[in-house]
Amino acid sequence: MRLIFLTALTMCAFAANSILNRMAIDSGASDPAGFAIVRVLAGALVLTALVLARGGDVPLRNRRRLIGAGSLSVYMIGFSIAYLTLDAGLGALVLFAVVQITMFAFTAASGTLPTRQQLAGAAIALGGLACVLWPSGTVRVDPVGTALMVAAGIGWAAYSLAGRSEPDALQGTAANFVIALPVTTLALLVTGAEWQMTGLGYLLAAVSGCITSGLGYALWYRVLPNLAPTVAAVVQLSVPVIAILGGVVLLGESANARLIVGASLVLGGIALAVLRRQQS
Repeated sequence: MRLIFLTALTMCAFAANSILNRMAIDSGASDPAGFAIVRVLAGALVLTALVLARGGDVPLRNRRRLIGAGSLSVYMIGFSIAYLTLDAGLGALVLFAVVQITMFAFTAASGTLPTRQQLAGAAIALGGLACVLWPSGTVRVDPVGTALMVAAGIGWAAYSLAGRSEPDALQGTAANFVIALPVTTLALLVTGAEWQMTGLGYLLAAVSGCITSGLGYALWYRVLPNLAPTVAAVVQLSVPVIAILGGVVLLGESANARLIVGASLVLGGIALAVLRRQQS
């Protein structure tokens, strides 16, 4: 039950990131690149302070950083730039589909094939996510934006897989954020992103970086060793649904039949995949 609670709390933190991002960008308080840079900066500062406060150190010179910080940078850069040209719903669908495919492929390549029930649960959950996120009307797919979101999905999958071998979740996450900060900042500024931040934008990005990203990612690294990669992949499909439901409750957005049906399919598919793992 403790693992279920911590995993659910982590998914809520990820969903809160999406809500904070939408609040900042949709209101014009921040641009995507500026939000991402301040988010990583705030996360690096808070996580480093917490590590130092408990008498630890930030392991920057470690081979794990090649994958951890590198994949985090790829995710942040690809995610931020892709949303400039890609529909938000379609982008989220591409992101989480790629994450799921990558983590399932890694599991298969490592010699542990997903069970039929896990595959069925993943397919149902992904279908439900498509039902929720697929844009209405004519869909215009920007190839560059799609490619960047695919890269972001692979980056996040690699970041999640790397967390399974991280000996200290807080120290590892702090080091990843510190190293990812200059890489992410340079890449986003080189692309010609304009810095358009208001006080509210800085606040929302800081909250996202300090709490829902920094502490949320550290919690993710803590629970990952106890989750099979296939289960870790499937449970993340709940994040967009939680974010949309959060938008209904917190932002006054509307809920329709497609959302209810899609959310039910996502949760049902996740339950099918996870329950199989618990019984084995």
